[in-house]
Amino acid sequence: MQASRDVVVCGSCVVDVLVRPVPLDRPIGGGQLVRTEPLELAPGGIVSNAGVTLARLGMRVAAFTYVGRDAWGELLRSRYEGEGIDTRGLLPHDQAPTSTTAVLVDPAGERSFLHAVGAPKLLDKQAFFANRELFAASRAMLLGYFPLLPKLGPDLPEVLQFIQDAGCLTAMDAAGDGGTLEGLAPSLPWLDLYVPSLNEAAHQTGLTDPEQILSAYREAGATGTIGVKLGCEGALLSSKPGEFVSVAAVKPPGPVVDTTGAGDCFLGGLLCGVLRGLPLPDAGRLAAACGARCVTEMGATTALGDYGSTARLAGLPL
Repeated sequence: MQASRDVVVCGSCVVDVLVRPVPLDRPIGGGQLVRTEPLELAPGGIVSNAGVTLARLGMRVAAFTYVGRDAWGELLRSRYEGEGIDTRGLLPHDQAPTSTTAVLVDPAGERSFLHAVGAPKLLDKQAFFANRELFAASRAMLLGYFPLLPKLGPDLPEVLQFIQDAGCLTAMDAAGDGGTLEGLAPSLPWLDLYVPSLNEAAHQTGLTDPEQILSAYREAGATGTIGVKLGCEGALLSSKPGEFVSVAAVKPPGPVVDTTGAGDCFLGGLLCGVLRGLPLPDAGRLAAACGARCVTEMGATTALGDYGSTARLAGLPL
């Protein structure tokens, strides 16, 4: 089947309630009044953050996950459609609510989360198998965040193989502490792209050196492009054993306001670069530019732009 879209983004799909500024260096305590700026609602989770990144970069994007039959779900559907994202795979669930998160952002842009996983945690093997045509019609699939999808976890290698067999590249992201390498290892042979954060990777492997981390993933069965996101220090990527590509961070085009979703936007940019056929260092630079734009406004996708402006920020030829 000829691909009619570029990426289907699956998994965590959230309405974020943004609260800023909130001091995160001391307990708030009971009975306290914390004065903030007006609260804002924004789509969050990897389906929103990476999906919008990809759509604004010119990729043909679809969403695939569960939402509740509630106002939050309708808000997500409306926001996605406004970005040109195909929402036919945004499946209403009869029992579970839409996932929601209160994002507490301190004056420096660091954040903490109060999260209700909601309907996406019910995604399972059957949901993917029943929608094979969605993946067969896509060039790539990005799934996140696998530690928050308990019903999918035991079957994740089978699901990834199923998606690859449909002719679709597989990419995945972690969350929280990243889980364990023992839990991740069975999926690594079926991943074309896996780039967790340093904190996630360190928890998985027990290592802190990025090159050693990537070598540990190779020893555990990784065959695709792997990497480690290093925040303000950029990223380290590898497309084959023994090869390491260092990607420098891109300077944000404005003050850092909110770091929410920067890792997801990085992954969206990286996957766009890969699908456009860019060399891995250039795909990494595009990814870094997406992350750099993300942090300059409240909400993960507010400051994102099109491919031309993002490539210029990355210093890439158009």
